Amino acid sequence: MNMQFQKFRKSAELFGAICGGLLISLPAIPQAIAQESTPKVNPCPRIFYEEPHNTRVVVPQGCPPNALTQRLAAQGLLPVPATPSQDQTRLGVGGETPESGVMLPGQAPGVQTQQPSTGAVPNDQPAAQQPRQAPSATIALANGTVNIRLVNDTAANVTFQVIGDTAPRSLQGKSDVILQGLSAPVTVTFEREDGGQLIVTPQASSEPGSLEVTFNEATNAAQGRSAMRIEANGSVYLN
Repeated sequence: MNMQFQKFRKSAELFGAICGGLLISLPAIPQAIAQESTPKVNPCPRIFYEEPHNTRVVVPQGCPPNALTQRLAAQGLLPVPATPSQDQTRLGVGGETPESGVMLPGQAPGVQTQQPSTGAVPNDQPAAQQPRQAPSATIALANGTVNIRLVNDTAANVTFQVIGDTAPRSLQGKSDVILQGLSAPVTVTFEREDGGQLIVTPQASSEPGSLEVTFNEATNAAQGRSAMRIEANGSVYLN
């Protein structure tokens, strides 16, 4: 009777050890599956290349440039767009065709290209030097920073963006806003939401390191301006 009890106890201990090992190993399986299924975040989402973002939002460094990024780079307001990293190219614009190239917005399936045409000078060729225009204003920076007061004297809303600092924001007609502590050099873009043109007048404020920028309605496209660049020396340029 004692021998049978010892055999039963050993069998129970063995069964308990097996069940315990299974319970310990089970949580690791869902965790491994969860880790493998976690998708990578696409640094260059497709929305950057669709309207209205295509003409209003500057894409991050390393992404294929959209229309606004190309235009500002051509005007000298942004660095020449960098070549996308291997990881960004593999993910693709909008995460499509991840291994065989980037599918452009609106492009038919099966028609692929490696990168949207940027119109920029290839990296292995020096960029042509363009004559520098005279500054529209000059201010004395305060420890390398500037405060900008935007004054919208038009009746239309104006969309503005501090490149690399803020997302596009809307400034209502007949109102103003103050952007504080911007590090120079800095680029600000703006456009009327009704599609009209803007006359942009920058003027140094009496307060050190401050600039007041006034928006008025333009009567023709030649008067229109859509970007302002403040250099590290305080020179203000319009484009």
